[in-house]
Amino acid sequence: MDIIFTDEQDDPLPRGSFVDLARVAMEAEGLPESTELAITLVDETQMAQLNAEYMGKTGPTDVLSFPIEDWEAAGEHGDAGGPPLLIGDVVVCPSVVHANSSRAGVAFEDEMALMVVHGILHLLGRDHMTDAEAELMEQREREILAMVGRSRP
Repeated sequence: MDIIFTDEQDDPLPRGSFVDLARVAMEAEGLPESTELAITLVDETQMAQLNAEYMGKTGPTDVLSFPIEDWEAAGEHGDAGGPPLLIGDVVVCPSVVHANSSRAGVAFEDEMALMVVHGILHLLGRDHMTDAEAELMEQREREILAMVGRSRP
């Protein structure tokens, strides 16, 4: 699995834990070894621009997901010698995540881990538009985070 990690903030965070977490989440979801994912950390200005352009919302948010390929529809991906499966990009704004974690009284690291897993699950078609969808997504987040010793705040 190829996980491209970019930190575009003025005060970068260590990449290792994000890459390891993403790999665990992708493996847990049964993605083929040829899967590619990009994780980008941005500041509030960049996130507000993305949120406005792609979601039509004002101000920064904690995480956005930009799917590229539908992994369930991409049958040839994962075959030996086939093209890589490009599931998409997860963009996280750590300063918004930090504010959210402070307000909720949870560890910043747990909240960041949740945002990475949450973003990956969105790339794979999971959503939380209904109560039932939200319950299923939150349960899967808890399961994946537990695999790396984290809890869902």
